[in-house]
Amino acid sequence: MNQPFIKQEKIRFQHVDYAGIVFYPRFLEMLNCLVEDWFEEALERPFSQMHESNGIPTVDLKIQFKKAARLGEVLTKKLWVNHLGGASIVCGFSFEDEQGKICLEGEVTLVNVTINEDRKDIKAAPFNEKMKNRIMNYIIK
Repeated sequence: MNQPFIKQEKIRFQHVDYAGIVFYPRFLEMLNCLVEDWFEEALERPFSQMHESNGIPTVDLKIQFKKAARLGEVLTKKLWVNHLGGASIVCGFSFEDEQGKICLEGEVTLVNVTINEDRKDIKAAPFNEKMKNRIMNYIIK
């Protein structure tokens, strides 16, 4: 049975607003870090190499904020695949506090793209079979 990709992150001062809770754009940065770590650690496709000629932009994002996360807490961030298309991936995600309560959850759609040398033309490109096989390890039904 497939498992989600999991990382933990401590809420730091840089993440919070005046009320001491995570400022919502910081959650999106944490999500982007989770996606980047997944590509590097699980899919063996680090952004530092990929972005020379390819990319994986977010084209759709749905998010629900369930409860506040506070300074000093440790969140467990989970990412899994809901659907793998030819050039796109729809991933589910959740961030849970130390008691297992969901702080936020949602779905992000990523598209594999090629970028030409002058960086002016970007177009969707199908994943190769090796990459599809790696991604399929994270499909959870």
